[in-house]
Amino acid sequence: MLATQAKKIWMDGKLVDNADAKIHVLSHTFHYGVGVFEGIRGYPTTKGAAIFRLKEHVHRLTTSARLYHMPIQYSEEEIARAIIDTQAANDIVPSYIRPIVYRGEPALGVKNNRGKISLAVAAIPAKKYLGEQSESGVRAKISPFRKPHSDAIPSFAKADGNYLNSYLAGVDAAEDGYEEAILLDQNGYVAEGTGENIFLVRDGTVYTPGLESDILLGITRLSVIQIARDLGYPVVEKPLSVNELLTADEAFFSGTYAEIAPIREVSHYVVGDGKPGPITRDVMEAFTHIVHGEEPKYDAWLTLVAGTLPRPVARASRRTAAA
Repeated sequence: MLATQAKKIWMDGKLVDNADAKIHVLSHTFHYGVGVFEGIRGYPTTKGAAIFRLKEHVHRLTTSARLYHMPIQYSEEEIARAIIDTQAANDIVPSYIRPIVYRGEPALGVKNNRGKISLAVAAIPAKKYLGEQSESGVRAKISPFRKPHSDAIPSFAKADGNYLNSYLAGVDAAEDGYEEAILLDQNGYVAEGTGENIFLVRDGTVYTPGLESDILLGITRLSVIQIARDLGYPVVEKPLSVNELLTADEAFFSGTYAEIAPIREVSHYVVGDGKPGPITRDVMEAFTHIVHGEEPKYDAWLTLVAGTLPRPVARASRRTAAA
């Protein structure tokens, strides 16, 4: 498993060996799913490892923790430093970095919110989350499991328990031979994938579900919106019907682990001509160059990790995103 390849894990203020990163079997989070986490990417650049949109991820982590009544003892600056130190200690790129806020001490009882709040950070090798098809196009199934309304489970929070819904949808899709699932919201509009936001393209305009569809406010999603607009494409956030998705010219997922993944088929309906469309390719290419430090305009999105090795990234030239 990739998790075993981590050398050091940061736990409550210190780096410990991977084998020593343990919590109690009666921990509150383990039993009730009351925890919050982030997924963050580290990328190779010619200046060393770089963490993508670290500040935004840390802020979302603390926001999620507030929603779940989990006061973190560390400031956002201290959390960012813990993430940087973990990346440096492991020096793995590309990496997937997982900070998690949890109650690790023995504490049963659903309403028990008095246990110690802990923070851990791990960095593991990143892989292609949606498989080799993530570049040529994935097959996705519209799931029979719907996203819960935010009145029941806040979609703004990236919380442990939220992903039971994604798990059910993902397993159902996999058992039917698909790489991913697409969940609808409670009103029957397109919401998101199991761990990604979704975009579609119609007549040169990029569309994505808005907050009314109970989506997670994806940081990669926000990045894609800005990149697409900088490239000159109009972007509209609105409720999207299943019919709009099935008749789209292009469609793609976005997410930290999935990055930008074209969708070539939805529940046996071929999207466009079944290949990544021109706007999808343009956004994918721009995103790839940005995360590897090759677009100075977006340097503020990258946090360089001191002491890590520079790694040359050879890529074909592309047109720079418009100012």
